[in-house]
Amino acid sequence: MEVIDKNKAIGVIPARYESSRFPGKPLAKIAGKSMIRRVYENAVKASALSQVIVATDDERIAGEVHGFGGEVVMTSPDIQTGTERVAKAIESSDAGIILNIQGDEPLIPPGLLDRLVDALIKNEDVPVCTPVVKIQSYDDLIDPNQARVVFDNNLHALYFTRAAAPFNRDNGVKENWIKQTDYWKHIGIYCFRRDFLFEFVEMPEGRLEKIERLEQLRILENGHKILVVKTDYSPVCVDVPEDIKKVEERLKE
Repeated sequence: MEVIDKNKAIGVIPARYESSRFPGKPLAKIAGKSMIRRVYENAVKASALSQVIVATDDERIAGEVHGFGGEVVMTSPDIQTGTERVAKAIESSDAGIILNIQGDEPLIPPGLLDRLVDALIKNEDVPVCTPVVKIQSYDDLIDPNQARVVFDNNLHALYFTRAAAPFNRDNGVKENWIKQTDYWKHIGIYCFRRDFLFEFVEMPEGRLEKIERLEQLRILENGHKILVVKTDYSPVCVDVPEDIKKVEERLKE
């Protein structure tokens, strides 16, 4: 392996075919293009990334990516998480910054990816950063499928949770919540320092992580910092087939 370039950044999109709620999701068509293609084409527009690859265990996904000219690294089907798949895919890379880009974010703006890389370069005391967006709807606040984040004055994450946090003791969680408390939603994209990525995937599953089913809590539980990067981008993730229509409506806008 070559000498690691600490400021060189690459993007990795982990993609698997099997999904309990939406099998074959990366290949689902969104306004005529596969979802994995839309994610990839947005990612390669990020000027901070010297390379973008798809890490998959499925030949159908690999064939689709090769078909539109993308790069693929094949990984074992025994790998359990997307983060582990990313770590395996970059073992021979000389990049010091690894951007884990979710394969179900077909509208991800390239500029946000650039900002994440820039934030990690400028903040040498943190091993990972991730984006957050202010919650604008009550439904988003109470949806247990979405993660909220609480952070300190230095934009270091204090906690991630599926609950509405921080809890407003005087007003509770009501329809007029937005007038009382700022709530922030976590967007599941991570920008890792290479060494820490390998350290992270070797950490045992955390106590809080098991309860909340939020992988990023493992980092906090082991005493490491996560820098949050504020954005106005409100994601439309594809979790179930019905979400395709939501993305297509956003594309029309």
